[in-house]
Amino acid sequence: MAPTILVVEDTADTRELVKYILEFSGFRVLEAEDGLEAVDVAFREHPDLILMDMSLPVMDGCQATRLIRKRSELAGVPIIACTAHNQWEWRSKAILAGCTDFMMKPIDRDNLTNILSRYIKQTSRH
Repeated sequence: MAPTILVVEDTADTRELVKYILEFSGFRVLEAEDGLEAVDVAFREHPDLILMDMSLPVMDGCQATRLIRKRSELAGVPIIACTAHNQWEWRSKAILAGCTDFMMKPIDRDNLTNILSRYIKQTSRH
């Protein structure tokens, strides 16, 4: 079975682009539009990796990450913070909240592939 990635992104165009790249690479993709939905999907589906936007409606990415990390069965799931903010403050907030790594937006295929190769075994045949 293909590894499952939860894409948490409130911008539909960005979410669709990332979903397309991931599905093309052989991953199963779950989606969430806000932090609260991300927590719900993560608790229910137990993804292999989470791409977490930091600036989200309802509940931000840091709050969602903290809640996900409280569940023992999700404690080891890599959570990659995704944001357009390049300041050190955003990186440190994400890591302190429990994110595993940090990725800058806009997300491109090469950067995404590099991040994923660090944390998940890809099933792509490319």
